[in-house]
Amino acid sequence: MNRTVTLVTGGSRGIGAATALRLAQDGHDVALSYVRDKDAAQRTADAVRATGVRCAVLRGDTSQEADVERLFDEAQGELGPLTGLVNNAGVTGAFGPLVEARTEDLRRVVDVNVLGVLLCCRRAARDMTAAGGGAIVNLSSAAATLGSPGDYVHYAASKGAVDTLTVGLSKELGPAGIRVNAVAPGIIDTEIHAMGGDPDRAERMAGGLPLRRAGSAQEVAAAIAWLLSADAAYTTGTVLRVAGGR
Repeated sequence: MNRTVTLVTGGSRGIGAATALRLAQDGHDVALSYVRDKDAAQRTADAVRATGVRCAVLRGDTSQEADVERLFDEAQGELGPLTGLVNNAGVTGAFGPLVEARTEDLRRVVDVNVLGVLLCCRRAARDMTAAGGGAIVNLSSAAATLGSPGDYVHYAASKGAVDTLTVGLSKELGPAGIRVNAVAPGIIDTEIHAMGGDPDRAERMAGGLPLRRAGSAQEVAAAIAWLLSADAAYTTGTVLRVAGGR
């Protein structure tokens, strides 16, 4: 029996944790990576295993090439060949205008959100090509097309790069049977706002959205799960917006 095995980077909390659980409910064995919060990763893994599938918990920084290579090696060593990759690991840096941004924060955003996704896609492309196919879903953001002035134009720029990567790589890997898509969430009620220094941001901005509410991590996870599923077998190069009309 062929197993569906998916690696979710940044899978300990928020959208990553919701995605890991949704994929488990859909029958995927799941490898999830984390950088710092081991306890959160273990809680997510416990919920994943409770559905009856296997789960590997791996520590690694996706902006580091050696960590990425080890993550893939360990994931496949524990669970078998990867059929899916969700590039969820990402950072925003502090909210505020670009003129106030610290260089080290700009560099970290680019390293994780752009270089990290490139490194993971490169390794997945090698492995999935050898295996005869697979599916990659990158986490973009509605910020990529809105620009997010005053909040984090550096983050928006990094997600614009993810959109371009998704389109280009889908064309490059299509002949190998590998689909590459992205999901672009809008205002989602997760810890990312507090980590950026504005814990009430989702609630404050919800009234200005066409649907008049922030989204949930589970709603984003559902879109990711669809893009990885057989129902999306003819979908590649797509950036699926899950942003409440924003």
